[in-house]
Amino acid sequence: MTPPTSNRARLALGAAAAALLLGLGFSAGHLLKGEGVVPGMGQGASEEREVLYWYDPMAPSHRFDKPGKSPFMDMQLVPKYADEEAGGGGVQIDPAVTQNLGVRLATVEMGSLPSGLTATGTIEFNDRDVAIVQAKAGGFVQRVYGRAPADVVAAGAPLADLLIPEWAGAQGEFLAVLRTGDPALIGAARNRLRLLGMPPELITAVERSGVVRDVLTVTTPSAGVIKALGVRAGMTVTAGQTLAEVNGLARIWLSAAVPEAQSAQVRVGQTVRTSFAAYPGETFSGQVTAVLPQAETASRTLTARIELANPDGRLRPGMFAAVEFAGQSRSALLVPSEAVIRTGKRALVMLAKDGGRFVPAEVQIGREAGGKTEILAGLAAGEQVVASGQFLLESEASLTGVQARPVTGAAQADAAPTLYRSHGRIEEISPTSVTLSHEPIPALQWPAMTMAFKLASPRLASQAEIGDRVSFTFEQTPAGPVVRDLAKAGAQ
Repeated sequence: MTPPTSNRARLALGAAAAALLLGLGFSAGHLLKGEGVVPGMGQGASEEREVLYWYDPMAPSHRFDKPGKSPFMDMQLVPKYADEEAGGGGVQIDPAVTQNLGVRLATVEMGSLPSGLTATGTIEFNDRDVAIVQAKAGGFVQRVYGRAPADVVAAGAPLADLLIPEWAGAQGEFLAVLRTGDPALIGAARNRLRLLGMPPELITAVERSGVVRDVLTVTTPSAGVIKALGVRAGMTVTAGQTLAEVNGLARIWLSAAVPEAQSAQVRVGQTVRTSFAAYPGETFSGQVTAVLPQAETASRTLTARIELANPDGRLRPGMFAAVEFAGQSRSALLVPSEAVIRTGKRALVMLAKDGGRFVPAEVQIGREAGGKTEILAGLAAGEQVVASGQFLLESEASLTGVQARPVTGAAQADAAPTLYRSHGRIEEISPTSVTLSHEPIPALQWPAMTMAFKLASPRLASQAEIGDRVSFTFEQTPAGPVVRDLAKAGAQ
């Protein structure tokens, strides 16, 4: 008689073997499709699924007419079933599994895409507001007023007292001429004092007081910050020597680093809004005065020079700023930015179809702002794309050999026309057609040109006039391009 412990051991071994065999009947691909076991196991021959071919998940483009080991990898070939092809291709997932994977859908729709160009910048001195203080004549520094570089001074602030011996003799001669009362001689003597560099107010003071004034107080001609100071007590100065350099602070520059790929959106005269960490919740308005001609090779950015008013002097050179460039919003075909899969060579989205199927589709993308991405070609309004969980679906599609719907093939694949968007100016318009001078259309490799488009509806002709700047949506048909949507630039 077999001991009870031996029976229990045999039962355990049998259960483990059964579990192993059952585990071999599962695959990741079939679980994604909502199937529990490999077809044919525990079923009659009449219920077996038809196999079209076998393939290697790591090289899905190669097909084989019988099962076996892959010549590329150390793994078994996987069958491709006829009912999978009949379902229209793509990845099919059971609704319960879809919920467990956290798949979230979003609808492709027309919307307003704002100008979302933002950049960072640094406050700098305004090099157009620089005053140079020079000595009008040679002399000696008798006194300084305790100024130092980086001091903020008001207009007329004293810097130093200069003793100019040459002026003493000239002023004495001038006073002597004044006593003669000869207008011609007095005029000539006064001109001589001006040529020696005396300011008019000093000449007037000498003439009124009759006292020689050979000491001149040098002052700042404008308010600002002292950038350089070259005067010290006791030193000798010569005519024309620079004593100080004062940079104004009433209007300052903000240098913003704009990515090279987005630099076309920046133009001179454009309004910007800036914010600073030092002043939370407060914005400052400015204007683009120049886009510097040289790009930074290391960061691939262009520098936009923005001028800001600074009447109270709160904005200091060196402060860091966040810059938002204003621009007109425009109507566009939009999807959530998180739905776009960028591979480096192309952009994809996962389309949601009926019956729990998901198909990859190649798209041409435009600008991105506010969490939305503009679709230039490859999708139509009303289609649904996967906004969460799309990477897992795209990986499964690649492993099973599902080809992405090309941009030019979107209309044929789903009976939905491929729509293209552009902007232009109306040259001529009638109830049936419109002539537009439009911008380049990269999706069709069209340059900027003037051409005629048919109008899908006479209603579109009533929405614009000759000379209007418009955004428009059109499709390519065998009879030529047909405008489906027409709106004035900036309107939704």
